[in-house]
Amino acid sequence: MATTINDMLDNRGAMSARGNDPYKIYLDEDEIPTHYYNVRADMKTDHRPIINPATGKAATLEDLEPVFCTELAKQELNDTDAFIPIPEEIREFYKMYRPSPLVRATFLEKLLDTPAKIYYKFEGGNTSGSHKLNSAIAQAYYAKAQGLKGVTTETGAGQWGTALSMACSFFDLDCKVYMVRCSYEQKPFRRAVIETYGASIVPSPSDPTEVGRKILEQFEDHSGSLGTAISEAVEVAVKSDGYRYVLGSVLNQVLIHQSVIVLEAKAALDKLGIYPDIVIGCAGGGSNMGGLMAPFMRDKLLGNKAPHFIAVEPASCPSMTRGKFAYDFCDSGQITPLAKMYTLGNGFMPSPNHAGGLRYHGMSPILSQLYHDGFLDEARAVEQSSVFEAAVQFARVEGTLPAPESSHAIRVAIDEALKCKETGEEKVILFGLTGTGYFDMYAYEAYLNGTMTDYIPTDEDLQRGFATIPTL
Repeated sequence: MATTINDMLDNRGAMSARGNDPYKIYLDEDEIPTHYYNVRADMKTDHRPIINPATGKAATLEDLEPVFCTELAKQELNDTDAFIPIPEEIREFYKMYRPSPLVRATFLEKLLDTPAKIYYKFEGGNTSGSHKLNSAIAQAYYAKAQGLKGVTTETGAGQWGTALSMACSFFDLDCKVYMVRCSYEQKPFRRAVIETYGASIVPSPSDPTEVGRKILEQFEDHSGSLGTAISEAVEVAVKSDGYRYVLGSVLNQVLIHQSVIVLEAKAALDKLGIYPDIVIGCAGGGSNMGGLMAPFMRDKLLGNKAPHFIAVEPASCPSMTRGKFAYDFCDSGQITPLAKMYTLGNGFMPSPNHAGGLRYHGMSPILSQLYHDGFLDEARAVEQSSVFEAAVQFARVEGTLPAPESSHAIRVAIDEALKCKETGEEKVILFGLTGTGYFDMYAYEAYLNGTMTDYIPTDEDLQRGFATIPTL
């Protein structure tokens, strides 16, 4: 039996701009969400439609079905339903690790000597070690329900590949993973976990695909990128009978699934009578920030009290802070639909010395539109040495070794808490600890022995990427 927790602050009784549904959070008796939240239903300026490059027109369900599962394609295009029911089979799986902990970082507060109250939603308490499993199990479920043989995907740092291999094993689906080559080489144990769950894993770019061969002909020692790995995974999916492609970030459907993170967090904070002043999330493709902000962003869209939102990205791949808001291909091989997003250009190649994920050339169309319209308040780019400095600080006092991706949010949470120390303000800070960093010791070792370097792309580097953005 599902129960409803109405907002306990000044939003009680607010109505959706489109759906006329009361402001509420749907949880079951285990305090696990029974519905996903779809922020597009409340956006004042809905983000531009994805474009079919073959027709130059807005992509239809029929256009997307050869690539995505039908139900996922429907979610991708859904801009009217604020709440989408979560199938029972998915909720049963969520019970393995949800609800995830909402933790007050009291030891970090003490270390910083700040009056700020710092909370984080910890998503690393599952075998994949990250929030990625929230969407992986949903996408695997819809693939199985459609009667498919398997799915293909890409992975950067490896969290998504691990999560999807686990989800596919649960539903007895074949899983083919294309992993960014530099991460493939740096993380042999991440590969071993993916293979333990029965998935096949290939370093990208690879010779068996047309896209991979083309790139290797141009750059023999190509270190890989998410855009390239996406191209390979899509190519294999559309050429293989009974397969579809799935993605771990960026897409609307993924942000819908990740809304479980903050639906739980908001309900927990409501019980404490607490409302955050600042919400901070790392941002590479957008799945974490999108999942962390959901109902709080709804508050802002409906004209009510809302936090200050900060999306944190790596200085080495600064799509929001230095990119262009334009239609661009979602992959380097230019075979996917075009999305209106902040982008560095589909041909942008992130530096191989960049640790962890957050290596994508673009940003979620939803986050991009919200940032463009001023609802997502701020984007910051941070250098990885300062990110790992914050990660080590956090690990030593809070007892969890954070993933490099999450540590971008930790860096800015610390910065904001230190500002509170200067001003004496008692702000409530919420950030997302998306996962653990136990497969990222190559990067931690580089930081600790002083060999880690910071790379910031030059204007010339960015121009080479911008040159690959198509003109519509």
